[in-house]
Amino acid sequence: MSHVLMSTSAAHGHVHPNLPVMTELVARGHRVTYPVPARFVDAVAATGATPLLIHTDLPDPAKGEQWPEGGVEVMQLFSDEARSAYAQISAALGDDRPDVVCYDGSGWAGHAFSRVHRLPRVELAPHMIAWDTFEEDFAEAYAFYETPEGMAWQAEMDAWLAGVGVGLGNREFLGAPDRSVVLIPEAMQPNLDRVDRTRYTFVGPVIGDRSHQGSFADLGTPPGRPLLLVSLGSAFNDRPAFWRDCITAMHGTGWTTVLAVGSFVDVAELGAVPDDVVVRRWVPQLAVLEHASAFVTHAGMGGCSEGLWHGVPMVAVPQAADQFVNGPRLAELGVGEHLPAEEVTPDRLRDAVLRVSASPDVAQRCAEQKKIARAAGGAAAAADEIEGLIG
Repeated sequence: MSHVLMSTSAAHGHVHPNLPVMTELVARGHRVTYPVPARFVDAVAATGATPLLIHTDLPDPAKGEQWPEGGVEVMQLFSDEARSAYAQISAALGDDRPDVVCYDGSGWAGHAFSRVHRLPRVELAPHMIAWDTFEEDFAEAYAFYETPEGMAWQAEMDAWLAGVGVGLGNREFLGAPDRSVVLIPEAMQPNLDRVDRTRYTFVGPVIGDRSHQGSFADLGTPPGRPLLLVSLGSAFNDRPAFWRDCITAMHGTGWTTVLAVGSFVDVAELGAVPDDVVVRRWVPQLAVLEHASAFVTHAGMGGCSEGLWHGVPMVAVPQAADQFVNGPRLAELGVGEHLPAEEVTPDRLRDAVLRVSASPDVAQRCAEQKKIARAAGGAAAAADEIEGLIG
């Protein structure tokens, strides 16, 4: 039995995508240690992994705490978290060293731990990965590195990396991983032909049992009507005007509309909610998508992957970060449409939903991508790659 350490940050989009891989590793007889704060302990324990309870200062959307949208502020959050988590993991493990470390792009503590103790490591990437000209293509997004604040952050990061004995500066540490297992559909990866296949292995979305999140039946929606799910994810959903537009768009169409509005919205701001619209803070998204006729999504990679897995036509309304790449990509794949947030009106939203759900071409492309996603290898293929690193 080998010991696996999994390291990521306390965010739904970083924890949930790799949980089926942990389930697979445990089923194969490996011992998995997974550092998480209390809000993710139950989800991790359900895989058979051992949750290592740690403290985090990262925002908790369930408490109404907002994530910043980018720049130095986000990098500072992650570096503060890395220092704290590294210290807690090191103290808790002591001499019980893992045989391999898995981490994602936000799991800086685990990545550092693997380098300090010279352990095999592999990234489990729940997001698009870099291609050969990635930094040049996104130079504007990384311009903050050269600001006074960015330079100060880099100096602070370099000092921590040197202090714990990583032996790399921040640019190399945060650069391309030695090995990466990519947990997204290949179809969602931009510039796939320019990705280093000796470094990155795509296994498609890893979808596992999420019965602990609840069931579709819990919503109590009436049978026999087409169903629309609308979600902007867990972070950037404080958009009361958007939710009102959704209600106006879909009321009276003969559809049932489920709005997963998140933690930040005052539901009273939405006004009267008609009986063909269901408003919830949170829904078991994977279970709902199994019954959905269409999906309005912020185009986070998790939502895109789950939509493709279930073959559901999508309308992408990106809000932040990689969503501005993912949304147009869904349209390019022919599985839906891209509707920029600033262009949303009730009429345009309704028309897009009705168009994608009725289109034979969209239905065909959704069926094709569903078949590809389910044949990509998933958690079993990811576990094979991880086991290959264990001596």
